[in-house]
Amino acid sequence: MPELPEVETIRRDLTVSIIGQEINAVKLIFLKTAKNKAAFFVKQLVGHKITEIGRTGKLLILKIKKKVTEKEQRYLLVHLKMTGQLILTSGTKKIGGGHSLSGNSFADSVGGELPNKYTRAIIEFKNKMRLFFNDLRKFGYLKIVDGQELKRIIAVGYGPEPLMPKFSAVYLADKLKNKKKNIKAFLLDQKMIAGLGNIYVDESLFMAGIKPMRIAASLKSAEIKKLYQEINKVIKKAIINRGTTFNNYVDSAGKKGNFSRLLKVYGRGKSPCLKCGRPLIKTKLAGRGTHYCDYCQK
Repeated sequence: MPELPEVETIRRDLTVSIIGQEINAVKLIFLKTAKNKAAFFVKQLVGHKITEIGRTGKLLILKIKKKVTEKEQRYLLVHLKMTGQLILTSGTKKIGGGHSLSGNSFADSVGGELPNKYTRAIIEFKNKMRLFFNDLRKFGYLKIVDGQELKRIIAVGYGPEPLMPKFSAVYLADKLKNKKKNIKAFLLDQKMIAGLGNIYVDESLFMAGIKPMRIAASLKSAEIKKLYQEINKVIKKAIINRGTTFNNYVDSAGKKGNFSRLLKVYGRGKSPCLKCGRPLIKTKLAGRGTHYCDYCQK
């Protein structure tokens, strides 16, 4: 699943390509991909331009330019979930971001020549560019919302994200109070901290020296402060390095993320710990594959 650094990379790269480009046509191949009625969804996009691309956690937020006759500001929400992809084509140029299916070639990574059996929607621009929304497992979605609905979605579903002022050691300590779930499950909860996923939770816990199965409320003040610092460090470094290459992840500039070479524990089960040399452990926790060092993490 693309996490905050990967989605932020997609946001930055797509901003360069599609801002200000008029949408000429919209094709919904799998109707349930759009969480609106098809006619409404298409009408809100055709003839319009994207003026800005924002993000909250793993949610992309595309601002749609209003026409003079329109009263409400509308937004196109894009969530890739587990296996979603965004692929932009312009002539022979193809750039993609999201879950990669294979690493043999760009075509293999997106499931073959486009459109293919994984293509759920296509947005065509007046300048002949096409933006494909592919999704192997059909969990991802597109949705048109107004400003009020956008505020509600963010308020109800998303906590503060790393590197933002609202995410602090004080905030983390307050939310951890009396929490009986394990710290891994807590950190994966988007309502607590937006944007963290399996990769960066494992990495942050390792760097903070905290075992993922620890009960959240058991963390001491010094451990909480260390965890807060390491989450920010890991996310910042991952963004700088354009995310993690995982199953040959391809970002929206057609480049592979290169944070993988910096991973300390994720995907390294049974390999030697880079701190103590003992074999790392891989187990399942909070429904996710989990990697940690039984010696370095307490």
